[in-house]
Amino acid sequence: MILVTGATGTIGREVVRLLPADLAVRIMARDPARVRGASTTAEIVHGDFEDPQSLAAALRGVSTVFLVTNRIWEDDARFIRTARSAGVRRVVKLSAAAVEDCRADDLITRWQRVNEDLLCGSGMEWTLIRPRSFMSNALSWATSVRSGGVVRALHGSSANSCVDPLDIAEVAVRTLTEEGHAGSTHTLTGPEPITAVEQTAQLAELLGRPLRFEELGPDQARTALRGRYPQAVADALVESAERQREGAKARVEATVPALLGRPAGTFLGWARGHLDAFAAG
Repeated sequence: MILVTGATGTIGREVVRLLPADLAVRIMARDPARVRGASTTAEIVHGDFEDPQSLAAALRGVSTVFLVTNRIWEDDARFIRTARSAGVRRVVKLSAAAVEDCRADDLITRWQRVNEDLLCGSGMEWTLIRPRSFMSNALSWATSVRSGGVVRALHGSSANSCVDPLDIAEVAVRTLTEEGHAGSTHTLTGPEPITAVEQTAQLAELLGRPLRFEELGPDQARTALRGRYPQAVADALVESAERQREGAKARVEATVPALLGRPAGTFLGWARGHLDAFAAG
């Protein structure tokens, strides 16, 4: 049986949708009512990383896990201990591309490194999926685009080889359902580096109306991020943006084409599929 965690998040919900209906799949969520797109054959259960009993119940009879955590806490350690005790054979973990950059020392990257080490030393088979930034992060601009025709971002002329979440999910499903990925690390990017200024221009073209880009300073960006994240996470994201300004996130990897047998999705293609989010009412 395959257990999917993070099933209501950006990647997890696509994994749930893509897993074949003829496989035994269990989906763990803090709020099972929020799970969408699952096969009618999938089992949906309550589970919370902070509740060891719920984890043990969710992991009973499971051989393979898709592990997604996003809180800077002990979630990975608690889950890995419970999974090992439950006899889980393989864990596919969603991590981050920054882990392999020795210059990256922000809180989020350090946390992911610790969690990767925990998994790799657990004795279970493991596969690490390390995506670059999600193209869907652009959805944070949707409100300002709809209301004022503006995109605001930090270091708008710096490039990021961001990746389509659907590509990440398809790679995850391959690693969950195929043999041959044990001990592998898959770093995933889009087909080209792209800047926020260029993304703004592509959105304007698709929407058929002008958009303007406004550059945020570090303090402005930090203030905006603190409205959505804890202070420590907001500070880590600003620190990460500085590495992007230095060119650390522009490298393109060939992993998506190699694993999926097709080109990686472009930002233009992603934006076309999500244009309703940016369209004025």
